[in-house]
Amino acid sequence: MIDISVSNVVKEFQVGSRVLDGITFTVDQGERVGLLGKNGAGKTTLFKLLTGEYEPDEGGIVIAPSKRLGLISQIPVYPPEYTVEDVLNDAFHRVQAMEQELKELAVQMAEDPTGAVMRRFDRVTAAFEAAGGYDTATELNKICNGLSIPDSMRNQLFSSLSGGEKTRVNLGRLILENTDILLLDEPTNHLDLHATEWLEEYLSRFKGTVLAISHDRYFLDRVVQRVVEIENGQAEFYSGNYTFYAIEKERRYEEKLKQYEKEQAKIKQLQEAADKLHLWAFMGNDKLHKRAFSMEKRIERLRKTDKPAKERVLTMGFGEREFKGDEVLVAKSLEKGFDGRTLFSGLDLEVEGGERIGLIGDNGAGKSTLIKLIMKEELPDSGKLRLGPTVKIGYLPQVVHFDHPERNLVDTMIYDQDCTAQTARNRLGAFNFRGEDVFKPVSALSGGEQSRLRLCMLMDEKINLLILDEPTNHLDIASREWIEGAVEGYDGALLFVSHDRYFIDRFATRIWELSDGKIHDFRGTFAEYREAKAKQAVSLPVKAEPPKEKKEKPKRTGGTKNLEKQVAAAERDIAKAEERLEGLKAEAEAAASDYVRLQKVYDQREQLEGELSQLYEQWEDLSAQLEEARG
Repeated sequence: MIDISVSNVVKEFQVGSRVLDGITFTVDQGERVGLLGKNGAGKTTLFKLLTGEYEPDEGGIVIAPSKRLGLISQIPVYPPEYTVEDVLNDAFHRVQAMEQELKELAVQMAEDPTGAVMRRFDRVTAAFEAAGGYDTATELNKICNGLSIPDSMRNQLFSSLSGGEKTRVNLGRLILENTDILLLDEPTNHLDLHATEWLEEYLSRFKGTVLAISHDRYFLDRVVQRVVEIENGQAEFYSGNYTFYAIEKERRYEEKLKQYEKEQAKIKQLQEAADKLHLWAFMGNDKLHKRAFSMEKRIERLRKTDKPAKERVLTMGFGEREFKGDEVLVAKSLEKGFDGRTLFSGLDLEVEGGERIGLIGDNGAGKSTLIKLIMKEELPDSGKLRLGPTVKIGYLPQVVHFDHPERNLVDTMIYDQDCTAQTARNRLGAFNFRGEDVFKPVSALSGGEQSRLRLCMLMDEKINLLILDEPTNHLDIASREWIEGAVEGYDGALLFVSHDRYFIDRFATRIWELSDGKIHDFRGTFAEYREAKAKQAVSLPVKAEPPKEKKEKPKRTGGTKNLEKQVAAAERDIAKAEERLEGLKAEAEAAASDYVRLQKVYDQREQLEGELSQLYEQWEDLSAQLEEARG
């Protein structure tokens, strides 16, 4: 049964610039689907279309009748006096209404115990129990513990929370509501490791449907079963988790590139032959012109595959400064607190050249504060912290600040790096700032783009201690891979704060866990740290794709003539199937508001797409044999 149906949806905010350009897909009941795409591809726009905040310019969207849909990024406005506890309890408004009715019915039965009142009381009692009415307090406490919402926060005014805290509370309320369809827009951005893993565990037990926008690769691997990627306003489909998607996307690129190169070689061969025929025709045989024109028509039919584009990979690296000495950083009895609360005390730390340290811990534990002490943006309450005499730090903060945000990107690079305009544009181009984008003011950039610009500026500095505070937060997967590519080639000391398990797993050779005001120092990789701490593999295994049955190639029936006939027959079958598929697409558009009819059309389309896939495989096998036979 289909829970979400999106059919040929078009949405544009500027005339001639479509964010979504005829996107079509469905999500079945109980599916976990990851929605991927670059920042700005239209993922959040699609969510707003699903919730009704936006209306499509063309096409239709159908949500299964009676299904309740909840969006995590959409934080409702509550009365100013609402505490966090009030917001969370708002999830039980239906249960509370039943509880109030039961009280009223109890009063009525005491005064007039008629059969109708008693029957109503029994029905409401059964519904109240089925909805978990007697367990609301227990469920509320479980959710708060899992999402790191302490008692102190539960008593705060909701309006006083940070954006990340509001997101966390809203996620808790959404879960408590027991929504049928969850739309998760970057759910892990404001969660620490503990809360992220709790959410993954919850979603593994959740019986409803999940559609998640996320750039967290571990989260996608553990949660989603299918990937829908928005590219150029349309949908590409991958029948597996993130790991499957990454491998399959590369395979498709290589396959399309191979097909393109093969077509280009064939086109070149035919064009050369056509040119010769035209030349010979001018020498007295006009009939050859007709053959040449026929060949040129064949060339046009061959031009089916556009040259596949691939995301440009960052090739620049950090400038490195030679390190002299053994000690990069030393801390003795370090202590720091705010407003009477001690974040940490008695920290004794030592970092040597070339170490790669991942600093982890729950939100609010003091990770960013420790980084600020190292950067001398804060002073310790007691203790000492010193850097080696030849240490030069490169620092990417969690919230990037520019002294002159009114300057455009080129001028920012020129003033900061003391370089020419052309050099500035070349460096910006390497970080995907191209064309007119380089003349935007820095203030117009998103948070992720500002981090990318700061990283671009950092690349040219000669450093031997690189400090990164949540470097991948708010970045899409391509931007994360750029940063990882740069860090991969850096050989100096590295200290980073991150909740991105993929990043930690890839780079950390030493783990500092900040908890209970102390640093728990583990010398080893993130995987070794988790194994040692949990005594078991914490990460769930990625579901392996079932091995595909190898289809036997059609047997040769002798000679190229028979093969040519079989190829031609396969092409006719494909053409007929494609024609039927187009007819079903038109039927789906006509049935956009008729859920039952739409479900039948989609079932037929799914069956026909399977048949078409088999026909394409058969045609490819036969074509390959024909090429081989022609030799």
